[in-house]
Amino acid sequence: MTQALNQTPDRELRQTPHMMGLRITRNDRIADGIHLFEFREPGGMALPEFSAGAHIAVRTPGGAIRKYSLCNDPAERDRYQVAVKRETSGSGASADMIDRIKPGDIVMVGEPVNVFALPSRAAHFLFIAGGIGITPIMSMIRQVHRAGKHFRLIYIAHSPELAPFRDDLSAPELRDFVTIHYDHGDPARGFDFGPYLKERHNREHLYCCGPRPLMETVRELTDHWSPAALHFEAFAPAARPPGGDHAFRVRLAKTGSTIDVPADKSILDVMRDAGLEVPSSCETGTCGTCRVKVLAGEIDHRDLVLSRAEKANTMMICVSRAKGDEITLDR
Repeated sequence: MTQALNQTPDRELRQTPHMMGLRITRNDRIADGIHLFEFREPGGMALPEFSAGAHIAVRTPGGAIRKYSLCNDPAERDRYQVAVKRETSGSGASADMIDRIKPGDIVMVGEPVNVFALPSRAAHFLFIAGGIGITPIMSMIRQVHRAGKHFRLIYIAHSPELAPFRDDLSAPELRDFVTIHYDHGDPARGFDFGPYLKERHNREHLYCCGPRPLMETVRELTDHWSPAALHFEAFAPAARPPGGDHAFRVRLAKTGSTIDVPADKSILDVMRDAGLEVPSSCETGTCGTCRVKVLAGEIDHRDLVLSRAEKANTMMICVSRAKGDEITLDR
């Protein structure tokens, strides 16, 4: 969740934990268009602990709530650090933070939440990051390296100027485990992931965060891996088709009831509005919590969780939709 998830205001409020006032001690440019923010408790007290992969919610000067991945070592209890990329499109919340928040300001910040955590028993990791997606991976690398575990990192960026943390990753203690590839925005210079993903080595767990096309490529190349070893974090759900989404009907087989899903809402949102209890977590199609069996109807898959075989009769109702006018769920 390196950048905001572009969630609806209602969803943001529902998922935002208790907020606390923290002092800004850094707002430093660390790459073109990317700033590092550091938050500390004004009285010098220890902050609530976090684990690698966690994010915090930040209230911007304009009042928007945005979620950003923590990038510092979880062993540091005196600070939270996040990297924010200035987005040229969208609500302007990132520019609001970069331009208006200054050292010394008090900013409302939520306690850490983790839906992208590392398994405690795993000893080998393959990290793949693209652009600003390196942010949660940095926290993971720091935690894994400190614990004496093994990792490999493939980091994709357009250019050195657009690659935050490249100096950290070039440090003597890390550089032998890191591959940095600059594609200069040219698809012909894209990285060949095939040799790295052909086999799963030493029961590695793969963690991937970055632009949607990169994650879709990695997911396709790891379809033969154990699903339990694959972990993705998306900045936002998959983009809507050029013509926009269409409304459709969901039939719930166990109750015989139906619900109408408008073009601007997910199945998950509408089921909640109807008073139905539905488990969920990431709500970007990356965690697998909201999977549901499909009994009839064609699925418009937009997740990064399901294997090719699973897609025949399963969907993630937080992001995926019906291709036709109706779909029947095993609920």
